[in-house]
Amino acid sequence: MLTNKSKQVVKREMTLMEKAYLPAIFSGMIITFKHIFMKKATVRYPEQTRPFAPVYRGQHVLKIDEAGAERCTACGLCAVACPAEAITMVAAERQKGEEHLYREEKYASTYEINMLRCIFCGLCEEACPKEAIFLTDRIVPSSFERDEFVYGKDKLVETVANPVDVTKRQTPAVLEFKKDKKHKHNLTFLDKVTKTFSRH
Repeated sequence: MLTNKSKQVVKREMTLMEKAYLPAIFSGMIITFKHIFMKKATVRYPEQTRPFAPVYRGQHVLKIDEAGAERCTACGLCAVACPAEAITMVAAERQKGEEHLYREEKYASTYEINMLRCIFCGLCEEACPKEAIFLTDRIVPSSFERDEFVYGKDKLVETVANPVDVTKRQTPAVLEFKKDKKHKHNLTFLDKVTKTFSRH
């Protein structure tokens, strides 16, 4: 015997009330009614929202400049930095007369993020040399269809009429970190070309 606290178990017959499970039902109902008058742990989203932490990372946004032109140059650094391989893009050359639409000569004609694969780590944001992609405090809406979680430019690019505030993400510490060229994802295309020619 491992302990002296052993207890003799006696099998007894249940009473009529116990067989009807009425005591257990009433006990459960009392607990339920107690919770009616307690403070609720849930909120009526989306009418009500809880405060988010400053470091919260939610739905992505592709930024535009002051003139309304897309900042993204389809360099692919965000896709390379993504550990979940959730970002895909197709680069295209800007045509004459499209200067007001795209900031650089090369732009992303197709830009997609698979929200089901994305782990919202923020590495795409850190890798972007053009300050083109940011994670915001917006929540990705739920859906019953998997295809609806592949976000294209129609859902990612902000508009002039409805700009997305990302000032919380552009802290002085982040901007200073992006200047550190010891990290490969901070190197721009010009940095890589200069580094290549300096070796020869």
